[in-house]
Amino acid sequence: MKRQPCPQRIQSRGFGMIEVLVTVVILSIGLLGLTGLQLTSLRSNQTAEYRSQVTWLAYDMSDRMRANIEGVDAGNYDNAAPLEVDTCLSLAGCSVAEMAQHDTFEWIASLQGALPDGNGVVCIDSTPSDGIPGAPQCDGAGTVYAIKVWWDDDRDGVQDRFEMSFQP
Repeated sequence: MKRQPCPQRIQSRGFGMIEVLVTVVILSIGLLGLTGLQLTSLRSNQTAEYRSQVTWLAYDMSDRMRANIEGVDAGNYDNAAPLEVDTCLSLAGCSVAEMAQHDTFEWIASLQGALPDGNGVVCIDSTPSDGIPGAPQCDGAGTVYAIKVWWDDDRDGVQDRFEMSFQP
């Protein structure tokens, strides 16, 4: 007597392959999602790194100014032209105005080295939060100094901006 195959077995032929294909599709979609999360995380970490650098560099400039308080009192840091003055690095020394220019030169060089399209300005400004990146609009009014820094965080042509005001 010949045994008849079970009807359930006939219906289940090839079902294992479909399960495998569905599992591969679901796993692929999940891995693409994880890749997207990883890219977002990396982008956010880079933004945080730039903001940390900007904050540190702004405080660096304020410390330079506090170290040269005579130059601050004379207004030498207000929109100072960046100029490398070699005598500021030697025992011969330099004037307080030259120190302000040299500090600005080194600070701008640090900004450009640490940030994409980094730039900044130090000026006397009664409204430090106005203006657009790259156009600081310092009014020269009052006694409060503003340190304004801008950079292109994600290199899309739109600049980010950081302002810090202080009274030395």
